Amino acid sequence: MNAPLPEDVRRALETVTLDDKYALQHGRAFMSGVQALVRLPMLQRQRDAAAGLNTAGFISGYRGSPLGGYDQALWAAKKHLESNNIVFQPGVNEELGATAVWGTQQLDLYPETKKFDGVFGLWYGKGPGVDRCSDVFKHANMAGTARHGGVIALAGDDHISKSSTAAHQSDHIFKACGTPVFFPSNVQDILDMGLHAFAMSRFSGLWSGMKTIQEVVESSASVSVEPDRVNIILPEDFQMPPGGLHIRWPDAPLEQEQRLMNYKWYAALAYVRANRLNHNVIDGPNDRFGLIASGKAYNDMRQALADLGLDDDTCRQLGIRVHKVNVVWPLEATITRDFARGLQEILVVEEKRQVIEYQIKEELYNWRSDVRPNVVGKFSDEHGGEWSVPNPSQDWLLRPNADLTPALIARAIVQRLTKIGVPEHIAQRMHERIAVLDAREAALKVAQSQPTGDRVPWFCSGCPHNTSTRVPEGSRAVAGIGCHYMTVWMDRSTSTFTQMGGEGVTWVGQAPFTKDAHVFANLGDGTYFHSGLLAIRQSIAAGVNITYKLLYNDAVAMTGGQRVGERPEGHSVLQIMNSLKSEGVAKLVIVTDEPAKYDGVPLAEGVTVHHRDELDRIQREFRTLKGCTAIIYDQTCATEKRRRRKRGTLATPDKTVVINELVCEGCGDCSVQSNCLSVEPVETEFGRKRRINQNTCNKDYSCVKRSEERR
Repeated sequence: MNAPLPEDVRRALETVTLDDKYALQHGRAFMSGVQALVRLPMLQRQRDAAAGLNTAGFISGYRGSPLGGYDQALWAAKKHLESNNIVFQPGVNEELGATAVWGTQQLDLYPETKKFDGVFGLWYGKGPGVDRCSDVFKHANMAGTARHGGVIALAGDDHISKSSTAAHQSDHIFKACGTPVFFPSNVQDILDMGLHAFAMSRFSGLWSGMKTIQEVVESSASVSVEPDRVNIILPEDFQMPPGGLHIRWPDAPLEQEQRLMNYKWYAALAYVRANRLNHNVIDGPNDRFGLIASGKAYNDMRQALADLGLDDDTCRQLGIRVHKVNVVWPLEATITRDFARGLQEILVVEEKRQVIEYQIKEELYNWRSDVRPNVVGKFSDEHGGEWSVPNPSQDWLLRPNADLTPALIARAIVQRLTKIGVPEHIAQRMHERIAVLDAREAALKVAQSQPTGDRVPWFCSGCPHNTSTRVPEGSRAVAGIGCHYMTVWMDRSTSTFTQMGGEGVTWVGQAPFTKDAHVFANLGDGTYFHSGLLAIRQSIAAGVNITYKLLYNDAVAMTGGQRVGERPEGHSVLQIMNSLKSEGVAKLVIVTDEPAKYDGVPLAEGVTVHHRDELDRIQREFRTLKGCTAIIYDQTCATEKRRRRKRGTLATPDKTVVINELVCEGCGDCSVQSNCLSVEPVETEFGRKRRINQNTCNKDYSCVKRSEERR
């Protein structure tokens, strides 16, 4: 235990730095999945250099969980990116970021002026951003990639709507755009499959899609960063058409479509086949039962086998074949048929809607019935499968909603193995393991049923939204994307929401058909810059009576405090003011907690500045006005204030609020006024009083508003 370390290990530990994840040229480095996505383009550049190519890289997109911190990681690695000719330029929104990446592939159309042999591109975005980009993806995919370029479109999916207004799955939209879909299952896969994705894109002329989810991209591991770790094999069994598959000009739409459908997809399949990207992990000569999965579902499936006591050797003895899919669409047929050959049944393990399952069924459909394995996945075959009854939802085997867990998968495996038949001692052991899983879940349900109280998500202490999202009595508001979305479960007369950039536009469809004369719409500053300005433009064009409350918090706090506007200097209140005036809002005011900072500042004609205490009066006035009006509510994000104070870039106010419990009347008005979590109830011998939690107080002072008014 106390033996000295080997000399090579000791020397390695002495030279370890936090920069190893980006700077180490050989060996292993510890990194997260997000950091692996930063390292990936550097590896591509290094491989190109070793091959004698002078290439560069370009990264653009729009942040969103589980890729919410990707842009910050890229900024932090700026010196490493620059040394590898890699440019990071975030997009104003996902669609424009994807368009910029498309532009990198067009450089081959101007050979006389291009600086590099090629530029590879990497786009990133949350699942809804993938939906938004479908038009760009389709056009760029049909146009093609450059010979020494290539593109990866990186989707951050949220299968359980953990931080999204809707659960999403990008596989199907990628498929609709004709984009192959990679699904890595761990951090090493992100690097390895990422290099394959670039190579496939170059070979086939297609953009490569890559799907990530929280459990993979937010995990960390020690991984190999050897540039030559991945052995890329270019297919020899695919005949390229005259002129190849890369981008060209001119290029008629139907010629692009013909090239896509007749050649590009099959070039991608040839690449999968040549590099065996989908492969058996466990197999034997007498296999009867097959398991096939990808990404997180593959990890969960392996955990399910372990929970059942089915290690690799036991699987081989029982005839269980396990197949890992790295490219879920298009599913390469010859590899899939090799996997299926000799099996009695295949269980497809995948989260959300079927992707792999339908492809397997199609590829095996014409096999003779005596050799074609039974294929199940989402549904059992107890009543004939998915299409045999009007509503098969009672026959779910592996549910399509939410996510899958090892326990759910384990139960499905036991059900199918029991039907096929296994030795009695194996069956008994599996059922004993299932009983343990059932007992754990039952205990968890009992614990969760205890009246411990729900901890509902809430605004941070001192959050501007505590004040800015209030509406006058008798009015109602609609929500949007951002922290202020949480008003929908607060007492704020706020209900319904839209997709990002659609804030308030639902009122355009309601206004002609309701007795309500006016609504308020909350719109975050990040969303405004992303696409929300178009929502305001639509409301102005429709002539509806609506007041946009543009919540300017000086930072995008949800994803790490990035500056508004995708540029170092941010996007100021005055810029927004001028834009809104140019659009033609009927009336515009600025409301802030610091009116003095606008002293001497030139404002647009008719624009006035008011203290936040006047918000209720202003809103009552605005709801009587005709047309589209706007209130810019200017107050810095509370979380960002805490960050800046810790970094010494923002002064900490000298005034501290303290509640003397002996003086406190217990009215709770401070909680009502501030909506602040730092105002806490405390039980005393004189009844319930209030106190300020000094550890979390952000010195917003809204809790003393009514007390000061009384004085």
